[in-house]
Amino acid sequence: MNGEVLTPILDWLDIVGIAIFALSGAVVAARERQTFVTMAFFALVTGVGGGTVRDLLIGAPVFWMTDGWVAPVCLGTALIAWFTPVRLWQGRLFDYADGIGLAAYAVLGTAKAMAYGVPPVPAALMGIITGCVGGIIRDVVAGRPSIIMQPELYVTAAALSASLTVAGMLAAPMLGLSNGIVWGAGFAAGFALRGAAIHWQLGLPHYGERRRGEDHNPAPTSPPN
Repeated sequence: MNGEVLTPILDWLDIVGIAIFALSGAVVAARERQTFVTMAFFALVTGVGGGTVRDLLIGAPVFWMTDGWVAPVCLGTALIAWFTPVRLWQGRLFDYADGIGLAAYAVLGTAKAMAYGVPPVPAALMGIITGCVGGIIRDVVAGRPSIIMQPELYVTAAALSASLTVAGMLAAPMLGLSNGIVWGAGFAAGFALRGAAIHWQLGLPHYGERRRGEDHNPAPTSPPN
């Protein structure tokens, strides 16, 4: 394949993922009462962090260095956060928005990796990295617990989107499916799982849970997901 995945669907997933993750970074800085420069920095590193790592690993041009819209989108979302009360971006509604960005980026990262000839399993991992690394960088820089250590399913939702995207793209020629349908299904499944995890606080069993009664070790407060 020629490495290009420029389609309207992926373009929209790209912009949605960038904007939502950039906003989440700016909001973290706003909660800490930082300056606009710091908010813009958080917006940029959160919005492009996962995609940058992906592009470096698959040998692609770093996307935000060749796409003139990415940095303005990140800075624009920081500007929105600067002029709005931080309470508007708190609560479950913002968590659901983050879930949209997570699923969108997982599909986009996987599809791009497949287009660059990456084998299926590493391609799915590239989707997970694209969806999760930006938030990890944001949390590390902010000095707060990483989002992937929260109880609700997060990485698992990205993995579902990525896995369905790989499977669908491999099976699409045989089943007569368009990539648009595959990408849409991968996005919908990942977002649905993340949304269910937020609503019902779903999480995977954590290490040592079954033996807790035997060795009396306390359970970790934030099992990885």
